[in-house]
Amino acid sequence: MDAVTVAPQPLLVFDFDGVLVDGMPEYWWSSRRSALALRPGCPLPEQAPPGFSQLRPLIHKGWEMVLVALELSRPDLDLTAYLADYPGHTRSALERWQLEPAQLQTALEQLRHEALREDAAAWLALHRPYPGVAERLRQLEREGSPWLVLTTKGESFARELLEALDLTPMAVYGHERGSKTAVLLELSGQQERPLWFVEDRRPTLEQVRATTGLEAVRCFLASWGYLGPGDGESLPAGIQLLHPQQFAEPLARWP
Repeated sequence: MDAVTVAPQPLLVFDFDGVLVDGMPEYWWSSRRSALALRPGCPLPEQAPPGFSQLRPLIHKGWEMVLVALELSRPDLDLTAYLADYPGHTRSALERWQLEPAQLQTALEQLRHEALREDAAAWLALHRPYPGVAERLRQLEREGSPWLVLTTKGESFARELLEALDLTPMAVYGHERGSKTAVLLELSGQQERPLWFVEDRRPTLEQVRATTGLEAVRCFLASWGYLGPGDGESLPAGIQLLHPQQFAEPLARWP
């Protein structure tokens, strides 16, 4: 009798913000303070203005949040135009404020390191794990399905948050490791397991699908994350919308 070949369990790769954790309160808290450190006196409210949550689905990297905060301090800001051409507006905003992405990223990370030194519990409390996510990740470990985190957040901050949630992925890749496509290419060359990538930013998944060498990666768009209007509709081939109830199901039942 021929031996039955059992397919290996996939390696699950999870984005962090918007997939595992809702950090919206922390985003504004840190972005506002970082913006004020760079440009003292900007009229930024303690509570996030509505425009911040509207722009959040378009933000790719941490430094962009600080720039968004600075832009939201402008009384003449055209939010509709900002939403319609986020990349173009980002370029013009960098020129307007005479800032570079590295300056913005450094300000953000310095602020976060300071917050962790001064009151780690308060900073960690600004993040909320999505309901049932931590429990599902622990269940994956019991099922023999390894998982790791791939995020544009600084690696040390992601590790602090995962430790606070008592979660231990097999690895954490922060923005220091390069782009998400670069890390996925590296992983695909190291792993015999299939790769499944769960992300809440549709353009990132579309970029993965368009990258040579990543054709076999299964891509899932987390419906509970920071999706913009229409992000979950008319998805291209190779990207599946993943709902919470499906995430809780055995992997064989995922779309």
